[in-house]
Amino acid sequence: MSNLSLSPLVISSLPLCPLPWRFSSCHFKMMNDLDKVQMGDVEDPDLISDLPQSILESILTRLPIRDAVRTSILSSKWRYRWTTLTHLVFDDKCVSDRPVVENCMIKFITRALFLHQGPIHKFHLSTSYLQCCPDIDQWILFLSRSDIKELVLELGEGEWFRVPSCLFNCKKLTHLELFRCEFDPPPTFKGFLYLRSLSLHQVLVAPEAIESLISGCPLLESLALSYFDSLALNIHAPNLKYLCLEGEFTDICLENTPLLVAMSVAMYMNDDIAECFEQSSSCNFIKFLGGVPRLERLAGHIYFTKYLSIGDYPGSQAITYSHLKIIELYQVSFEDMKEIRVVLRLITNSPNLKELRVSGLSTVVASAEALDLEFWSKDCPKDCTFKQLKVVKMADMSGVPHEMEFLKFLLVNSPVLETMSITPCVYVMDGRLNMLVQLVRFRRASASAEIIFTQDETLCYTGLCCAQNLVGSCILPRHGCCIVNFDFSSSKKSKE
Repeated sequence: MSNLSLSPLVISSLPLCPLPWRFSSCHFKMMNDLDKVQMGDVEDPDLISDLPQSILESILTRLPIRDAVRTSILSSKWRYRWTTLTHLVFDDKCVSDRPVVENCMIKFITRALFLHQGPIHKFHLSTSYLQCCPDIDQWILFLSRSDIKELVLELGEGEWFRVPSCLFNCKKLTHLELFRCEFDPPPTFKGFLYLRSLSLHQVLVAPEAIESLISGCPLLESLALSYFDSLALNIHAPNLKYLCLEGEFTDICLENTPLLVAMSVAMYMNDDIAECFEQSSSCNFIKFLGGVPRLERLAGHIYFTKYLSIGDYPGSQAITYSHLKIIELYQVSFEDMKEIRVVLRLITNSPNLKELRVSGLSTVVASAEALDLEFWSKDCPKDCTFKQLKVVKMADMSGVPHEMEFLKFLLVNSPVLETMSITPCVYVMDGRLNMLVQLVRFRRASASAEIIFTQDETLCYTGLCCAQNLVGSCILPRHGCCIVNFDFSSSKKSKE
């Protein structure tokens, strides 16, 4: 192919036809303009152009939309090939003229949609330059008539974009993801019958509207809600498998989620929400975890165990999580016996638990309640054995009595434990040696269990000697010997 003088993006030189789009003289003029692109003589066989249509589409799909459009000048076979792409992804890189990027992007997307032929299954708009642009309404209207299945709108900071009512006419949607939008379904909306994945991030929506939306998606399998304020949420989703919640939730109730296999929850706290927590009389543990028999992985972040600890747990209602294999609980207060009971209730009712990760509160301060350790000898679950627990990772440990008793409980009841990794809190310096001494003395049910004491600060202990300015980890010996070996290299740890 002879050398070509590459002009600016072909599509950018085409005249703009006002929306809504229709085949008109303007459209045919655009086609004529594209026909005027000068092509070089092909001297060698064009092996790429003769590839099957499915492979060519796969190649174009992997290109940024800007480069996909530029393939129009390669040869006559490529001239309109990009216009049949079923996946369109637009971001800030699709235009290069930064001073007028907003106007250029609007024109670029509008023309690309106008020239497009056939269905559009995926439309992804991710930009920091467009907020409340009226053209977006027209784009969504066009997409609602193009068999759209996956729609992602990720807009920049500024005024929130109000989702047009035509979005709710996209009957074939299987994936919907909205960022920084105002979401208000019309009264006649009955739900997305084919939607399998829903993600709403910083979306303004009435609580009853979001509950109606979720229950109106009978095939919904994945749900992610983040950065919501003071939201009380009831989830009715019989096919839901994956759940991710992050925000200020005053209450959460999983009413009908029997197929849920994985969930991640982070609950932020303010004074109003804290008051709601204190006034609640119902058992949050039952409301949240009482109907998830197939749960395999649970990740509870900030204030999650605090939320679960509210309300009186009915001792007669035993819940077994036979499928739960991985539990992650972060910022657990080991000064609060209610939270400790939540952790114990979860792990002792998970007979197939394989991995446990727990972090404490880095600002924990010893209290009078913490010194009352009778719970571990009188009320702690008896005859409990973690027959499959192999990995335990503890972080932000302060060495307070209840933390150490919890570690002892795990070691005594885990016969197949392979590794227990402990990272002390960065604010605790004086208590680290005491933690090491206690860990060495604890009895272990597993003869092969290793206790790895790691730290990021500039203080390590070798036996009873203090070594300053050394960063590393130690592996406590398996059989209770008081000698502690350190390896300060990053490649391996010494064992004894």
